Amino acid sequence: MKITGTIEFPDPKSRQSATRILKALSPDNLRSMESEISDERVAVRFHSEKIGSLLATVDDFLMNVKIGEGVEQTLEKEK
Repeated sequence: MKITGTIEFPDPKSRQSATRILKALSPDNLRSMESEISDERVAVRFHSEKIGSLLATVDDFLMNVKIGEGVEQTLEKEK
């Protein structure tokens, strides 16, 4: 059985930030995830055979996004 989950960034401000962060994180993407970046949608889809693997991948991804947000906020403050 394949388990899937999607994280979507719905509002325009979060889409702009998420787009920059997802592009920066893309070299680290696993085969079990796909990013979709368009004018209407920014989302990441995860899939796995095991729920534990899916949760670990999502947890790692969210930690990387949190770090990316922190970097972006720090850069904004320095402007």
